[in-house]
Amino acid sequence: MAWYAVYTKSRTEKKVALRLREEGIEAYCPVKRQEKQWSDRRKVTEEPLFRSYVFVNIDLAMQSAVVRRTLGVVNFVYWLNKPAVIQDDEIVAIQQFLSEHASVEVLGNTLQVGDFITIDAGALKGQKAEVTGIKNRHEVRLRIDSLGFELVARVE
Repeated sequence: MAWYAVYTKSRTEKKVALRLREEGIEAYCPVKRQEKQWSDRRKVTEEPLFRSYVFVNIDLAMQSAVVRRTLGVVNFVYWLNKPAVIQDDEIVAIQQFLSEHASVEVLGNTLQVGDFITIDAGALKGQKAEVTGIKNRHEVRLRIDSLGFELVARVE
C-alpha cells in the first residue's frame, strides 16, 4: 500500500474523495477553511487545498482499476512514466500543518534548492524541511518536494 496522487475533473475533488471512500478506498482531500462574503452574509466554506488532486492509499496492482473508473477521476499523476508515489510522512505533514494553521494557501514550487534540515522542536519535530528563506516573522512555510508545492500559513 502506498499513497498516490489522482488527477480529477475541475471542482470535483471532494465528491471524488467521497466516491472513492464509498468504494472502500482510503482517500484524502485536504481542505482549507475560507471565509466568503456575499452581499447579505458571510460564510466559512471548505475549499480543496490542491485543485484537481485527491490522494489515495492503495495497493496499485489490486485497486488502480477501481480508482480509474470512479466518476470524476481523470487519471493518476505520473512521474517518469509511473504513478507518482507520495511519501507517508508528507501526507502526515500536510494533515498536521492544516490542523495547526487556519489560513493556508498553496504556491507552485519555484524556489531554489537550499539547505535541508530536520526540525528538532515543536509539532513538526522530526520532519525534514528545506530552508527557503525568511520573508518576515509572520509566515510559516512547509515544502513538500514530491508534490512540487509549498504550504504557506500566515500567523499573528
